[in-house]
Amino acid sequence: MNAIERIVDPFTDAATWERGSALWPSNQRQTLTCCRVIDETHDVKSFAFRTDDSLPVRFEPGQFLTVCASVAGQSVERCYTISSPPTRPWLLTITVKRVPGGVMSNWLHDNLKPGGQLAAYGPSGAFTPTGTRAAKRLFLSAGSGVTPLMSMTRASIDLGLDSDIAFVHSARTPADIVFRDELRMLAKLSPRLRVFFVCEGAGDEPDWAGATGRLSLPLLAQWLPDYAEREVYTCGPAGYMSAVRALLREGGHDPERYHQESFDLGADAPQATAPPIVPTSQQTYTVKLSRSARSFTMSAAETVLAAAKKAGVAVPSSCSQGVCGTCKTKLLDGSVDMQHNGGIRDREIVKGFRLLCCSRPTSDLVLEL
Repeated sequence: MNAIERIVDPFTDAATWERGSALWPSNQRQTLTCCRVIDETHDVKSFAFRTDDSLPVRFEPGQFLTVCASVAGQSVERCYTISSPPTRPWLLTITVKRVPGGVMSNWLHDNLKPGGQLAAYGPSGAFTPTGTRAAKRLFLSAGSGVTPLMSMTRASIDLGLDSDIAFVHSARTPADIVFRDELRMLAKLSPRLRVFFVCEGAGDEPDWAGATGRLSLPLLAQWLPDYAEREVYTCGPAGYMSAVRALLREGGHDPERYHQESFDLGADAPQATAPPIVPTSQQTYTVKLSRSARSFTMSAAETVLAAAKKAGVAVPSSCSQGVCGTCKTKLLDGSVDMQHNGGIRDREIVKGFRLLCCSRPTSDLVLEL
């Protein structure tokens, strides 16, 4: 083993985020208490929480929480990235943009105050730098997509790594830049962190001296001639990420070094590498639940989540498309055909976990529920 192989990079080593903090499983619900609310921009607020047991929480930079609230008598669940870093595990912060017609975002902005409480499921998600070592990184974000990349940046700074990070954020106007002052301050703390903003227009700041328009390949190359050598992490609206992928492809960036996150579950959601195999037979299987000692039967054509809910079994879930990971459950016995969209990691699959929303049985099952 050479000297380079012996070096442990704490930023990409999962063990870094596992030390000294309590594991909060992604399928376990608990109460969060709001400690402070910060106005980031005119339509973006950050909400900082402590857990009901006041213990530090283990998570990886870039992961998200699934929060739950009763809005107008209806139970609503939404996924929000943790914008705070895991290096500050006693407070979990989500940063939320008010969306016109958005049920949860408007409720949070209008109702959640310090002292208020909110239910949530534990941290989940695979959009993290863990396991991917890179000498240089490029963070590309737009709008509230800045949040997971902000968690990664804060974590890197807190670890004292002085990592080579280029952070390029797109916004409508300078007034819409989330974490604008903090990012500039962090760049002063870490000489190899470079921050770039591009705004569609100057808005109410006619003296804006930054770039205007939209991110383009010539502009990216001007700022970062070495962009093709960087590990890229992207988060933002679906249209933005489609444009970024096309831009990088045109510029010769290796798609294997591209990572993205989005909770837009429409046409641009990540797709499974193969279409789900939906059995056409009428085969039925028995599903046993180890903790509750309950059981139910289901068709081979159903997802385990759909069948469980039909049987009256309460299973935490949110996206139902294999993206968010909320329904992650340990499979104790049996086998399923799982066609997920990035909501579970290979190491979790090896440990026996499955996403029930995109798993269909191929035998009788025993679940840790």
